[in-house]
Amino acid sequence: MRILFVCMGNICRSPTAEGLFKHIAASCAGLQFEVDSAGTHDYHVGEAPDKRAIAAARQRGIDLTGLRARLVEPGDFERFDLILAMDRENLSILQQRAPAHARERIKLVLDFAPDAHTREVPDPYYGGPKGFEEVLDLLEQASQGLMAQLLAQTNDRRRMA
Repeated sequence: MRILFVCMGNICRSPTAEGLFKHIAASCAGLQFEVDSAGTHDYHVGEAPDKRAIAAARQRGIDLTGLRARLVEPGDFERFDLILAMDRENLSILQQRAPAHARERIKLVLDFAPDAHTREVPDPYYGGPKGFEEVLDLLEQASQGLMAQLLAQTNDRRRMA
């Protein structure tokens, strides 16, 4: 399974989602994931995640320091099985850029967190540290929901085999 997390600049929300999902996936023996993140805008290409995102993730045992921002590329729509946008604005941009056959693989990340108090992950860039904590809380719910769904699908396939 190949998953791409997408936000606007790829320095706050989507690298946090990438690092968090990799952290959760590491405890799932037998399942293989390719996880990446990207931005819809080229504001920060090549830069490390925001220092506040790195610090908030580090407090939860997640290392984002090796990640670098990149722009969503046309090939991403073929390469990834699931493309998860942080908000409706980025969802719309992705749907406009994607070939018609790939649009069904583009979803909001919080579709996997039905009990979350919002449907969009707020951009913490212009706020304080609490915003980065909220992003982590929301993305943790989404990552756990996504992992539960993927595990259920894998178990269903194994039973049918």
